[in-house]
Amino acid sequence: MSTQLTIVANIFVKEAHRKFVKSELIKLIAPTLKEKGCMNYDLHQDNENPNHFMFYENWESWDLWQDHMKTEHIEAYMKTTDGMVDHFTLNEMTPNK
Repeated sequence: MSTQLTIVANIFVKEAHRKFVKSELIKLIAPTLKEKGCMNYDLHQDNENPNHFMFYENWESWDLWQDHMKTEHIEAYMKTTDGMVDHFTLNEMTPNK
């Protein structure tokens, strides 16, 4: 049996590229929500630091999230925003039930 996976991805963008990167992050939402195993894929922007974006995601399993990470839209995002992100953290978490 697979275990649900929660992803918290923090993306800190360079200020000069904030609007562009935000638009690229928004483009990821619709195709990702159609992916097998995606339970939610929510983008947030920090109220005090507008250069900080966060995805809160829930996946049916780690394997299905890995499939997501290999999709064309993720690949395109990574290529398009190369050099525009200051730093990035990602936490893989398991819900306590």
